[in-house]
Parts: sequence; C-alpha cells; structure tokens
Amino acid sequence: MMYPYITLAADETFITHSRIKEEDGLKIVDVHFERPINGGFDSARCRLPSYKWIMRDGYSDTEIAKFERFLKRAAHSFYEYAEIGGLDIAKIDSCG
Repeated sequence: MMYPYITLAADETFITHSRIKEEDGLKIVDVHFERPINGGFDSARCRLPSYKWIMRDGYSDTEIAKFERFLKRAAHSFYEYAEIGGLDIAKIDSCG
C-alpha cells in the first residue's frame, strides 16, 4: 500500500510512499512518483535510504536528479509519515 504525500502543481506529479519495511536490518521506504501523460503515466520509484531508483519510465535524467535532491531534503518526513501509516490530512484540524 502506498500513502499520498503531495501533488506537484507544475506537472501534476503525484508523490506517494510506502510503510517502513525491514530488509537486512535497514528501515526501507519506497517513494513513488507518477505523472499523468496522454494515454498513461510517467513513473519512477526510489528506495530510501540507498536512493536507488528501482523503477523509472518517462522521466528525464534532469527530472530524476531534481527528485533525488528533493528526497535528500525530505527523507526524514517520509520516514516519519511511513512510521505512522501515512499523513491523514482528513484528521488535521486546521482550526486549532
């Protein structure tokens, strides 16, 4: 199961993440990027903490490099939200 994180306004790339998985003593979170295109989607998936791209279809090298910089700045958030089963915006009380 993937949990919603954010949609980028510029090109409607939808970013989701997995729960934390344990592999070889490491806490792993997969982060998925998906952008609607005519007749389908561009998709890419990166595994944290190695920053290894395990899937990539349609995104340019420049776009992947931008995503990787984004991931390096936001990795702590992905782990935080993965730990609690995603960010449930419906439960956030914006009125205080």
